[in-house]
Amino acid sequence: MGWTWAGTAGRLRHVAGAVRLEPVDERNLEALLSVAAAEAEPGDVMPPVEAPAGWSHARREAFREFHRASFGGLGGPTATQMYAILVGGEVVGMIRMRRCDEPGTVETGMWLGRSARGQGIGPAALRELLNEAAAAGMRLVVAETDPSNLGALSVLQKCGAKLRGANGRVHAEICLDSPPPAF
Repeated sequence: MGWTWAGTAGRLRHVAGAVRLEPVDERNLEALLSVAAAEAEPGDVMPPVEAPAGWSHARREAFREFHRASFGGLGGPTATQMYAILVGGEVVGMIRMRRCDEPGTVETGMWLGRSARGQGIGPAALRELLNEAAAAGMRLVVAETDPSNLGALSVLQKCGAKLRGANGRVHAEICLDSPPPAF
């Protein structure tokens, strides 16, 4: 259910329609933390904090507070809307958009648990976020990543991002005036 054979690629590929976004709130925060702790490094899913290494109690509390700070959405104090990425009803990661100073522009970032990577979930989640951004009246979605983050670069390219390098980083822009390419 939710998976299909990817023809000539000869591998299983996730059906985009099975990926959905749900605003992060108290109902799904613990599931999101569970995926993060089991399948990601703290530095990949939250800002650095002074805490013992690994997923210590203090780091788990900081994860919760980091996400709770954005419960107000784009209009809240952090101007950030975070979404749990769900596949088949299970939380597999998080994607967010944060309002930028430039009107009509949001910045995005995402992470997926290790077991969810390489299955087409990233591009499907970003496409869903682009729909959310457009519905919120945004015209441009931007992202920044490290040139070595091949997974992020692939997701951005599949969703029609224009990429350019600057200062050892890759800057991506996705204009919401036209639909992203089919994948």
